[in-house]
Amino acid sequence: MLPVIILSTHNMGLGVIRSLGPMGIPIVAIYYEKNDMGFLSKYVTEAILAPHPEKREREFIDILLSCKKRFGQCLIIPADDATLYTVAKNKELLEKEHLVACSGWDVTQKFLDKKHTYAVAETIGVAAPRTRVPKSRIEIRAFCEKIGFPCLIKPCYSHRYFERFRKKLVKVRTLGEAYIEYDRAQKAGIEVMIQEFIPGDDCDGANYNSYFVKGQPVAEFTARKVRLSPMAFGVPGVVSSKRIPEIIEPGRQIIKALGLRGYSCMEFKRDSRDGRYKLMEVNGRYNRSTLLANRCGLNFPWVEYQNLVLGQQCEVGPWRENIFWIDEFRDIYETFVARGKGEIGFWEFMKPYMGRKVFAAFDRKDLRPFVKRAMDARWMGQDLSKEEYLWKKALRKWLLPQPKPNTDL
Repeated sequence: MLPVIILSTHNMGLGVIRSLGPMGIPIVAIYYEKNDMGFLSKYVTEAILAPHPEKREREFIDILLSCKKRFGQCLIIPADDATLYTVAKNKELLEKEHLVACSGWDVTQKFLDKKHTYAVAETIGVAAPRTRVPKSRIEIRAFCEKIGFPCLIKPCYSHRYFERFRKKLVKVRTLGEAYIEYDRAQKAGIEVMIQEFIPGDDCDGANYNSYFVKGQPVAEFTARKVRLSPMAFGVPGVVSSKRIPEIIEPGRQIIKALGLRGYSCMEFKRDSRDGRYKLMEVNGRYNRSTLLANRCGLNFPWVEYQNLVLGQQCEVGPWRENIFWIDEFRDIYETFVARGKGEIGFWEFMKPYMGRKVFAAFDRKDLRPFVKRAMDARWMGQDLSKEEYLWKKALRKWLLPQPKPNTDL
């Protein structure tokens, strides 16, 4: 079978690896972050450490082109935004040697640069938060007076902001805070938006995942977010499969307006003020909870492989509801901290773990990625960062409610 090159092998890449590997497809893992763990999966036939795809673009593309001599023609699947950015820009060049599972740059830039996404949503009438890309403090003040506080400072290119500040966005409550965060991003050379805050709980978030061929959906899947890490504005820690019909048609409209093909995942949030789902984000690559759809009976990477490599349309049957995807490391850490504040009870925390589930890293049939991620967290290390120290302190408090005084971790 034609090999697949997975670019980036953290949660998203590992989900794709574990979706295609059991189908007997040879997997080549190319990763640029040493804290990735997916390249250690038993399904990976060869792992290659590459330079950063944006900072050293030419070298990164040369590695992909050279894979033709070693593995023959492959299907390239970018599994994070940095690799997607570089592959989409160089798609015509890469397609001389390989098949490429992403849209071209003309389409990709419309959803990677979030200001274009919201502009498209406004044009076609899909509900979304009011958004402005400010060019000065004067524009920030005018927009904040219009939408009120709190509001959000969000990056146009999410992955670059996260690489620099290790967070997705910032919630600001005053004009002074908005100025500070805007100036900080400007100093870092990162373009940001100011956006209306959509009130609601973590569980008001929803995902619409789909695979489109010739402008028509051949597979669709929806899910509800249960817990985020960090709470309110973090990435999903727990997600549950659930049919949410209200987001399907808006999702289809956005995909057609953007000209997306193949796989995409979209995030919505239910506005507690009017009950409507508002578009939050569009991604043209696999999401963190890719394994959830697979566990429910809808293997999106296999659908994509059959379409692009075999030239076939996969028959998609009904998928199962009420199955959980759990990022065990993030969820446990965040929940321990939250529980210390009295925000979640033990049985509420345990519900996903007691039901039908799939974990982000743990798989008894493929343990090495889980072990690698645990080792990277330095569970047994002594030189701990502040976050790691709090993680282990919270874990000890949860498991040992009355520890002896002065007991070493």
